[in-house]
Amino acid sequence: MMSAMARNGLARGGFLMAKQWVGIAFAALSLAACVPHDKTKDIPSAAEDYATFCSACHGPQGKGNGDLASEFNPRPADLTTLSKRNGGTFPTTKVMAQIWGYKGKKGQGVMPNFGELMDADNVTLVLYDGGDGIETPTPIRLVQLAEYLKTIQVK
Repeated sequence: MMSAMARNGLARGGFLMAKQWVGIAFAALSLAACVPHDKTKDIPSAAEDYATFCSACHGPQGKGNGDLASEFNPRPADLTTLSKRNGGTFPTTKVMAQIWGYKGKKGQGVMPNFGELMDADNVTLVLYDGGDGIETPTPIRLVQLAEYLKTIQVK
């Protein structure tokens, strides 16, 4: 027969061993949570977002001649000349502010604010430097769309 002292020691050892296993399991789960999930595979491309949100007004090539363009006064902007109208430099921050709705004219302009559509609970943020040297957490879809618009600028 085992003495009470031995049984007590074994019980404590078993408890400590169980506690160690719980600690190991917790550490493993914590590390698994740190493995980045590639949410970008679920994010529409910039071309898809442009087709969904912009082309009806700005047209498929961004020239301001979409199917709904004639319904607006003023007409939608020609997005292919943004750089040209800004001294040859693409106005990234201004473009993103306009898309998002930070122009200070909320509700006053014809263009809708798309910030709410791009700011879902599961929004993926990236650090983006809009040219001021400060990397700011910015929705990836907003960055992608601005970068896409850079590619359609006339020379």
